[in-house]
Amino acid sequence: MYKMIICVTLKKDVLDPQGKAISGAANSLGIENILDIKQGKYFEVLLKNVSDKRNAEQIAINLSEKLLCNKVIEDYEITTIKKI
Repeated sequence: MYKMIICVTLKKDVLDPQGKAISGAANSLGIENILDIKQGKYFEVLLKNVSDKRNAEQIAINLSEKLLCNKVIEDYEITTIKKI
């Protein structure tokens, strides 16, 4: 079994209203050191019946590009692939 962690965030040039709202709320709470906040999506995926890490990585890429990420406005990063 493999565990993967995939993070999806808005591309750098895409306006992030939720991130701006969070930044403003933090400022109103007295947390004034924040330059910028980007919100995103975090996915933990458990795979069964996968033979090796290369196969798991290919599944992560396919899942991200076909389902988890809107490639027009979002980027994704596979941060972890480990056998458990």
